[in-house]
Amino acid sequence: MDLVSKTLFAPFNNKKKDSSRILTDLAPVIMTPRMINAAATVSSRSQSSLGASAPGGSRLDFATLGRAPMRLTLGTRRITSRDLQIIEATDELLDAEIPEAGGIASDVSLLRGFNATVPSSEKNRTRRKQMRNVETPRIGLKKLGMSARGMMIEDEEERSIASEEDVVVVSRLDERGKRKGKRRGRESLSSAKALGKDELRRQTQEIILDKENLHVRRSLINSEIAEINNKIKALDSIRGSLEQDLLKLHEDELELDDELEGVQERIEFEEAAFRQSGNTKTAPAPHVAPSRRRRGPVFLPSEHDELPPGVAFMTLESHLTPIAALDFSEPYGTLVSASQADSQPRLWDLMTGSEIGRLRGHRGAVKCIQVEDNLCLTGAEDGSVRLWDLRLVDEEDWERDGLADVAEEDEGAAYDGELVEKPNGIRSNEPSEAGTADQAGPCIRLFEGHSKAVTALYFEDECLVTGASDKTLRQWDLATGQCVMTMDILWAISHPQSTITGTGIPNHTFPSAAASAGHFAVPTPPSADGSWDMYEDFVGGVQFWGYGLVSGSGDGAVRMWDMRTGQAHRTLMGHTGPVTCLQFDEMHIASGSLDKSIRIWDVRTGGTFETLKYDHAVTALQFDTRKVIAATGENNVKIYNRTSMQHSSLSTNGHTQPVERLRYMDRYLVSGGRDAAVKIWTL
Repeated sequence: MDLVSKTLFAPFNNKKKDSSRILTDLAPVIMTPRMINAAATVSSRSQSSLGASAPGGSRLDFATLGRAPMRLTLGTRRITSRDLQIIEATDELLDAEIPEAGGIASDVSLLRGFNATVPSSEKNRTRRKQMRNVETPRIGLKKLGMSARGMMIEDEEERSIASEEDVVVVSRLDERGKRKGKRRGRESLSSAKALGKDELRRQTQEIILDKENLHVRRSLINSEIAEINNKIKALDSIRGSLEQDLLKLHEDELELDDELEGVQERIEFEEAAFRQSGNTKTAPAPHVAPSRRRRGPVFLPSEHDELPPGVAFMTLESHLTPIAALDFSEPYGTLVSASQADSQPRLWDLMTGSEIGRLRGHRGAVKCIQVEDNLCLTGAEDGSVRLWDLRLVDEEDWERDGLADVAEEDEGAAYDGELVEKPNGIRSNEPSEAGTADQAGPCIRLFEGHSKAVTALYFEDECLVTGASDKTLRQWDLATGQCVMTMDILWAISHPQSTITGTGIPNHTFPSAAASAGHFAVPTPPSADGSWDMYEDFVGGVQFWGYGLVSGSGDGAVRMWDMRTGQAHRTLMGHTGPVTCLQFDEMHIASGSLDKSIRIWDVRTGGTFETLKYDHAVTALQFDTRKVIAATGENNVKIYNRTSMQHSSLSTNGHTQPVERLRYMDRYLVSGGRDAAVKIWTL
C-alpha cells in the first residue's frame, strides 16, 4: 500500500525538489535558496489552484491559455478584439520569413550558447582536476613561511607542499641546522597514478569541448563589446545632434536680438517721422541706420521663403566684363552694379530682375558703390565721386540715348585719369559751380579732389569718406560737397603712432608700395581657374562709426583714425598682402587680404581675435554676429558660421568663374563674378 501511494503521489512530492534543482543550475548567483524555495512553492500552488478552479469554472483549454496574458491566478476572462486580430493574422505570421541572424548569432545556437555559459559546464574540468590530484598533505604559503622563521615545530620528518599536479618536498632540519640527506628538486607525484586509456580519451573529448565552450564565450563577449560600441556610436550621434540643436538655438537667440534691434530702430524712425509731420517747418528726413549696419528685419515680404537655402534663384546678365562693384538698397529693391572698363553703372529692379537704366557721367570705370534707399554714391577711375538720385533715372531716356552712350564710352576709354574739360557739360555732368551738378539728370552732386582713382567710399548721414590710389583719405560734407579733411596715408606710415602686431609682421611689409609715392601695382595670387590680374587699389576699404574711422591699405595695415584730428592713432599689422576689404562693428574689425586670409580683430585690444585661412585671395567680405560671408577666388561663396565654427559654401546654380563682389542683407545675397553675371541667392 505504501508503494502504491508513493507511486501515485511521486509527481507532486518531487515537484518542489525538481524545481529547486533546475533553478539552482540556472541561476545560482542571482537567486538565493530562500527565493528558490519560494518560487517552487508558488509553482506548486499554481498547479493546485488550476485543478481546483477548472471543474467549477468555465472550460479553459490550451488555446485560450496561449492567448491570455500572464496572470498570477488563472481564471475566466473574455476574449477581446485584440485576441481575434491575433487569430486572424496567424497564417500571415506563420508564413512570414524569419530574418537570418548575423554576427556571432549565426554561428552559435541558443542551446549551444546556453550550454557554454551555465555553471555546469565547469563540471568536467573539476572532475579532471580531482582525478589527477595526488593525496598528499598540504601546507599553505603562510604556514610554510611561519615554519621557516621558527614559529612552528615540525614533528614529522618531512613536510610537502602539493599543488594541483606537482609537489615540492620540504625536509626537516636536524639539531645542528644541517639538512638530512641530499637536496631534492621539484618532484611530480601525479606520474605514479595510472588513469587508463578510456579515461584519457574521455578527458581529451572534454578538453576539446571546453575549448569550444571558451570559443563560444569569447564570441559572445566580442558580440557584446560590438553591441556596446554600436550603442556608443548611436549615443555620440544623438549627442552631436543635440549639440547642433543647441547651436541652432543660440543662433536663433542672436537672430532675435538683431530683430529686436531692428524693431527698435523702426520705432525710432516712425516716431521721428510722426514728429516731422506735426512740425510745419521744413525739417531734415529722419535718420535711418545705413544698410551696412542694419541687422534687423527689412519689413518686406520674403518671396523666397519656399526656396531651399543656398540656391541662386535669379541671374542678371547684361555686363560684358567682370563685376567690379555692386550694392543694393534692400531685398527686392534697387541694385546698382558696375563692371570693369564700364563707366556707366547699371540700375536693376530686383523684384522683376529687369534693368531700369544706367548712371551716365563718369569718365572712367566705376570702382566702388554704396546704395542707401534712393541715394547712390559711386567712385571711379576719373578721381571723382558722384551722388545720384535713383528716382530720377529714366528708362526711356536711357534707351533713346543709346548711341550717344556708345560714343561717350569710347571717349571714356581714352581717359588717362586726369580731369579734362568736356564741351558737352550736360552729358558729362560737369559742375557749373563748386560741388553742384546739372539738375536735369539723376546726378545731384559731384565731389572732386582726388588725383587718382577712387577705390573705396562710405557715407552715413551728411558725412562721406573716400579713399583713393593717391594714398589719401578725404572727408566730405554731403550737404555742401566740400572736402572737410584730408588724411595722408604716407604721412601715417612715416609717423607711426601705435602699432599692434598680430603675428610679428614688421611695419614695412611692402616698402616699395607704401613708402613710394609712385604707381601702386601688385600681382594677385592665381584664382581657382588660374586667372590673375594686377591689383592697383591702394585703399581697399573704409568705414567709420561716429568719430572712429578704419581703413585698409596696400601696405597690409589696418589703421584706426580719429576723424576729429585726422591722425591715425592705432595700426593693426598682421596681413602679408594688401587689404582688399574690411568692415567693423562695435566689437570687431574684419579685414580680407590678398594673403588668402580673413582676420577678425578685437577693437578694444587691437589683437587678432580669429584668423580664417583660404586657398585663394579674399576680394570681398561681410559679417555679422553669426556668420562671415566672403569671396575667396572660387566659383562659390564661402560662409563661416561664427557660432559652430564650421565652413560651408554656396554653389547651386552659381557662378561659372570666381566670385569678385558680394553684398547681403537678412536672407538675401547678391554676388558678382568674373563671368560678368550677377546672382541672387537665398541664405
